[in-house]
Amino acid sequence: MNRHINKISDYAMVGGVGAMVLMTIQGCDDGSTVAQQQQQMQQQQQQNAVVKEGATVTIEKQADGAYKILDEVPSARTRIILLEDGKERILSQEEIDKLVKDEEARVAAGTSKLTQDPAKVEESGGMGLAGTLMASMAAGMVGSMLMNKLMNNQNYQQNRRTSYKSPSTYSRSQNSFKKNATARTGGKSTTPKKSGFFSNKKSSSARSSSFGG
Repeated sequence: MNRHINKISDYAMVGGVGAMVLMTIQGCDDGSTVAQQQQQMQQQQQQNAVVKEGATVTIEKQADGAYKILDEVPSARTRIILLEDGKERILSQEEIDKLVKDEEARVAAGTSKLTQDPAKVEESGGMGLAGTLMASMAAGMVGSMLMNKLMNNQNYQQNRRTSYKSPSTYSRSQNSFKKNATARTGGKSTTPKKSGFFSNKKSSSARSSSFGG
């Protein structure tokens, strides 16, 4: 009789330990899930900020055929101004949609320069018009689905910095959007630090040497 009671007690103890292990594992899973959810929320906040304020972006074709972001500022609606072959024009929505669609196909195929090694991109002649457009502050509005695929790609983060005409152009853009975001929130910036479009000043200055002229 006592032997049976002892066995039942042993089983109960083992069961209790197993339950504790399961609870610990579940806790770890919950922690991982929370971290993923927080990251997703930060990315969504970032994209919402871009979509909400819009951007006017001026892209210039260089002598070597590559495209660079010459200037960009916050605006009520997004406009893409193209300086090409001595002429200036505003891209139509149809042109923008096609550029985004074509670049999305290249990303899916693994041939987009946006996701390639930055050094190789420069060696191959720099970014094309579609890639430069998706590296600009307008990307969150004109290609939100594509941006979801690019947000965590480190090559993209580096390539978008080198898509500006100069380090000062990049810094001027970042500062203008940060000030605009702060003004919209009454002096309290809601922009996540060290992520995507709104990288902090320390991060941008640390990579300034990677810019092409």
